[in-house]
Amino acid sequence: MAESRRWGCDAAGGRAGALAAGGPRGAVGHVRRGTPRPRSTGFLIFGPAGVGKSRLAEECAERAVRHGRRVGRAVATAAAASVPLGAIAHLLPAQVDLSDPVAGFAAVARLLSRPGSDSSATVLLIDDIHLLDATSAVLLRQLMDAGVAFLLGTVRSGGPPDTIVTALSGGDAVHQVDLAEFERPEVEILLERVLGGPVGSSTVSQLFTASGGNPLYLRELVAGAVASGALASDGELWEMTSGPLSGTRRLRDLIRSRLSAAPPSSRPVLDLLALCEPLSMARLAQEAAPSTLDRLEQEGLIVVGRERRRTVVRLAHPLYGEVRRADMTAVRRRETLLRHIALLRESGARRREDAIHLATCQLAATGTADTALLAQAAALATHAREYQRALSLLQAVPQDQYDVRLRLLLGKTLYEAGQFARAEAVLSEAQGLAREEPEVVSVAFLRIQNLSWGLGTSYRNLLDIIGDARRHVTTPLGRDVLQVAEAAGCFAVGEFARSIALLEPLRLRDGQRPDVMTWLVAVTTMSAALSFTGRGEEAVDWARRAIAVSEAVDAETYSMTTHEAAHASILSLALTESGRLREARSVSSLAHDTVVQENAGTEHKLLAFHLGRAAWLAGHPAQARRWYAELARASRPHTAILLPMALTGLAASAALQGDLEAAEAALAEHGRLTRPVPVPEEQLGHAWVLAAKGELSQARALLTAAAREAGDRRQLSFEAILLTDVARLGGARDVAERLAEIAEESGGHFYRVRARLAAAFAAQSPGDLLSVAEELETIGADLMAAEAAGTAAAILRRTGDPRAAQAADLRARSLAARCEGASTPALAIEATTAQLTRREREVALLASQGMPSKEIAAKLTVSVRTVDNHLRQVYMKLGIATRRELAARLRG
Repeated sequence: MAESRRWGCDAAGGRAGALAAGGPRGAVGHVRRGTPRPRSTGFLIFGPAGVGKSRLAEECAERAVRHGRRVGRAVATAAAASVPLGAIAHLLPAQVDLSDPVAGFAAVARLLSRPGSDSSATVLLIDDIHLLDATSAVLLRQLMDAGVAFLLGTVRSGGPPDTIVTALSGGDAVHQVDLAEFERPEVEILLERVLGGPVGSSTVSQLFTASGGNPLYLRELVAGAVASGALASDGELWEMTSGPLSGTRRLRDLIRSRLSAAPPSSRPVLDLLALCEPLSMARLAQEAAPSTLDRLEQEGLIVVGRERRRTVVRLAHPLYGEVRRADMTAVRRRETLLRHIALLRESGARRREDAIHLATCQLAATGTADTALLAQAAALATHAREYQRALSLLQAVPQDQYDVRLRLLLGKTLYEAGQFARAEAVLSEAQGLAREEPEVVSVAFLRIQNLSWGLGTSYRNLLDIIGDARRHVTTPLGRDVLQVAEAAGCFAVGEFARSIALLEPLRLRDGQRPDVMTWLVAVTTMSAALSFTGRGEEAVDWARRAIAVSEAVDAETYSMTTHEAAHASILSLALTESGRLREARSVSSLAHDTVVQENAGTEHKLLAFHLGRAAWLAGHPAQARRWYAELARASRPHTAILLPMALTGLAASAALQGDLEAAEAALAEHGRLTRPVPVPEEQLGHAWVLAAKGELSQARALLTAAAREAGDRRQLSFEAILLTDVARLGGARDVAERLAEIAEESGGHFYRVRARLAAAFAAQSPGDLLSVAEELETIGADLMAAEAAGTAAAILRRTGDPRAAQAADLRARSLAARCEGASTPALAIEATTAQLTRREREVALLASQGMPSKEIAAKLTVSVRTVDNHLRQVYMKLGIATRRELAARLRG
């Protein structure tokens, strides 16, 4: 945990640096040129407690001291306000007699501006000036108007208008600044600066929600979490473990002090909100008088807002409820809950969310609840992505009352919560009990989803489940649903062409959607399968259809429909495969911001995967690594498909950054995984680690073998990515023809551009390389564009065209600057070793790392004499004589 000063600067001074830089010398803000500016006499910083008002004021005061100004400090309190001048007495000259205010105030002004003293006004920093007494306010105003004092004050906002503040802030010469709580992006930046590394998006959202964006509360939450081990780094990401955020004792004391401002008559309201918020204003009117609620709102302890047609009330800060609940006795808690249940039942409990309130409150108060109510509440909680609450409600249902419907709901909730083994056990029981066709189909559908995406079962297993279900299905609709389930399972195990073949006969374009959920699953599966088979433009069309239908569906009626973020992730994949990388990342980012706040676990993982993959294709390894690390963290201990992809993506990204230790650790974990069918694209991690070590032949061989497997399985997307990287690692002549065939077969723009890149590398044509670099930059593939431009520069330099070479080199450097320090063989050594053959480059790279000739010969399967001959040629061409000079040249 970083020191408090760092927190203070980041939380207030850093955010409002321009204000602090202006300091107390004059107005801070926009003034039109040529417009006379009144002399500044004060600077007031408004904001709620804990946003950094005092810290910002201290920054300004310290700047004033550095500029030679005199600074006095005082803190106003309610106790000091009972004594005239009580808060600022120590700042006044000792020899002044203040028994006569008129003469005394004049004497103070005269002494503060006496001849021989600094003519600049004394800076008076006063915290919480709204708590000053009237005498102090009058004196300060006179000193400000006389130009002998500059007021630097803080004011707590949110309360009723204050006459003291009004008196001190009047006039254009007193400048006011409003500080608000941080927004989520600011919280993320602050956390990463303080913790010194990336922070998982779920953790950012959890801390943002718990702190309300209040820097002081955020600091204490993080300090408590780090001290307890609840917030820790795995070397890649800082993440929270499960469990509530407690913060520090100081934080709890601060909140208790804040809540103590509430009048005793309002305590039932605060207790009820702590246990059951949000509540309607009509409900709270049964607990307290309107004047009491008005007082709570003025004190900033509750907030009132609108939800649809209802006025609702919440505690003003998420932590208020936690502290209030911790301080509540068991008896008080039970009485409050039982009274709320009784009044809710009297009102009819007509709203859908009332069922969740009733069930949750009844369980908390009595430990039991009606089974029908528990089931209704659990279904609503699952739909709202409150999976832990739904599980707690379902666990309260007696086992002898579990039918197929309840088992199906429990299985879905366990799947969404990532508890795949438990979900399979529950769904297996449900399948054995299912008799009616709708039950059979629903259980089979969800079981296939859980087995394929969660546990990674084999294709044969999926076919067995489908076959068993088909024996109980007689209607056309039931058979169609099972066919969609089979297609989704085929996609999950990499049988993309088979998945498309199963979906095409269903005539999905006809618009007939008797079962919206099934149609959405079918269309999103079709889009994803088309994406991975090279038909990205078609995939975009299908993904947009799914989004349009999903937006028109009444989500509360179709409670089992997929989350809209899942459709956004499919659109992102289709856009990526179409070569619209920037648009893909924008779509995923917007959807991801939503799901992390809603705790939509499965969708969060999918979006993290697509964000990582798009960042990798763009050539931004730091972003890709961050997303792959988050995906790996969220997917452990087992997400059959996504975890292996996350680990190898992390390895490839770390290798591009030169962090071989992290890359090899990710590959070691990847090697311990077991799954039926590895994805060929996973070999990217292994290949780029080899490339980072200089073992280019082995890297190319690995990629070529994986690409051949992808081609055999009709996975054109994987094949194209793998072969493109073969070309980037020096094997363009070997793969250019196949990439051209893939481009012709798919017709996709991204495929055509990558085929042209390989052809330009193979032909060593600077004109073609610069042309394809421009296309790649337009697509958003910055790293490949930089490699193409850098290679063109090296060729132009070698062929005697220095002016064109310089222009190409500048372009390559500009593109590489976007790539977050990525280092690839094409970028790192192209200019230095342009005159070397491919084999000479490989030998040079290995030798520069200190590898003896015997080991190089073994790696390249050549003789030691051949290695030494290549080295002699390298030394001659580069004008050097030793391996040390070779290493220095390549590093340069």
